Amino acid sequence: MTTSSTTQSVFARLVREHEALTNIDRQVMWAFERLMDGRPAITDGSVTAVNIAAEAGVSRASYYRSPAAAAIKEILSAPEAKRPEVDELKTEVARLRKQERALRQEHAAEVRELKDTVATYANQIQVLALRNAELEKDAGKLRSQLSDASDGVVRALRPT
Repeated sequence: MTTSSTTQSVFARLVREHEALTNIDRQVMWAFERLMDGRPAITDGSVTAVNIAAEAGVSRASYYRSPAAAAIKEILSAPEAKRPEVDELKTEVARLRKQERALRQEHAAEVRELKDTVATYANQIQVLALRNAELEKDAGKLRSQLSDASDGVVRALRPT
C-alpha cells in the first residue's frame, strides 16, 4: 500500500470514528497531505509536528490535541511510509556530515602521526649531522698528522 493510500485510509477511518471533526482537524490533515506530497506552502517541507502545525495555521498545542495527530503518527510509523524527498535529503546530509566528521578525525590522527615521524627524523638527522661533523674533524686531524709527520706514522686520535 502506498503512503498516499495509507494516508487516505487512515484519515477516512478517522472521519468515521470522529464524526465531529473540527476545521482545525481538517486543516491539520490537509497540511499533512501537502507535506507528504512535497507541496509545502510555508515550511521547508520536512514532516515534523512544528511544520504540520505551521502549514495548517494552528498552534502546536492545537495540533497535538487534534485526533489527526495520532492518525499522522500512525501513518508515519508504518514501515512502508514514504517520506518526502526533503526528509530523505536531510537524512542523507546528516549521514554525509557524520562521515565527513569521521574522515576529518582520521585525517587529523594521520597528520599527528606524520608530525611525530618528522620530529623523530629531524632528531635523527641532527644526531647524524653532529656525528658527521665529529668525523670530519677527526679526518682533518689525521690529514694534518700525515702532512706534518715525516716518518709516515699515524698516531691514534683518542686513547683506546
